[in-house]
Amino acid sequence: MQQQQRPVAMTIAGSDSGGGAGIQADLKTFQALGVYGASTLTAVTAQNTVAVTAVHEIPTDLIAAQVDAVVSDIGVDAAKTGMLSSAAIISTVADRMRHWRIERLVVDPVMVAKSGDRLLRPDAVEALVRELLPLAMVLTPNVPEAEVLVGHTLETDEEFRQAAREIVAMGPRSVVMKGGHRAGDATDILFDGHEFVVFESERFDTKNTHGTGCTLSSAIAAGLARGLSVHESVGEAKRYVTEAIRRSQPLGQGHGPVAHDWLLARQPLHV
Repeated sequence: MQQQQRPVAMTIAGSDSGGGAGIQADLKTFQALGVYGASTLTAVTAQNTVAVTAVHEIPTDLIAAQVDAVVSDIGVDAAKTGMLSSAAIISTVADRMRHWRIERLVVDPVMVAKSGDRLLRPDAVEALVRELLPLAMVLTPNVPEAEVLVGHTLETDEEFRQAAREIVAMGPRSVVMKGGHRAGDATDILFDGHEFVVFESERFDTKNTHGTGCTLSSAIAAGLARGLSVHESVGEAKRYVTEAIRRSQPLGQGHGPVAHDWLLARQPLHV
């Protein structure tokens, strides 16, 4: 009897040379949550905990070829997108998602790095809304990204929820409004077009939060790849990221990474 293949998740994102965000964070998360991780590289960044000092975009034909190579041979149960820095790259990724009919797609609309460096060109926002959002099963904007998408600032709880309604109307089947930039507890809100589900966690006094957005979106994709519902996947991802922040250790001079391996570290190695 043939053994069942391990679930496969693909990250379509940029590389973080510091290892705390981007495809490096995504692959660490996939491994921790029990899925096989594949990748499509969209850009190479020279990056550490302090700043992004250089970016080189991957040609769109090579981006498409990476997706095709993986899906045609290994298969993909779920995918997530991260840094897609140009309209051409967004169009290419959207085209490949439609071609391969990848429905379990998590879109992290990466626009600004933790260091404040802009990662998405202004002219690419329109392409993101027009081509990629309608393909997303889950969209995961933080507050600044949500404000760009809806075109106005978000301050009150009602404005936060109304923005979720406006974003779902743009095409994604659900949106996770991340509350990391808001005051108080770290509260995320899932809206699926019908109901709101609140996921709360305490806020930790730490600057080791580099890559939290990448980690959350890849954790959601890992759950979807394993057959969990959107609600279950978001809940598992929230718990995973919360504990990864809690257990993080200082690294570098800026915003250090979260502890992606905390779950694996709890499991003894049997040789």
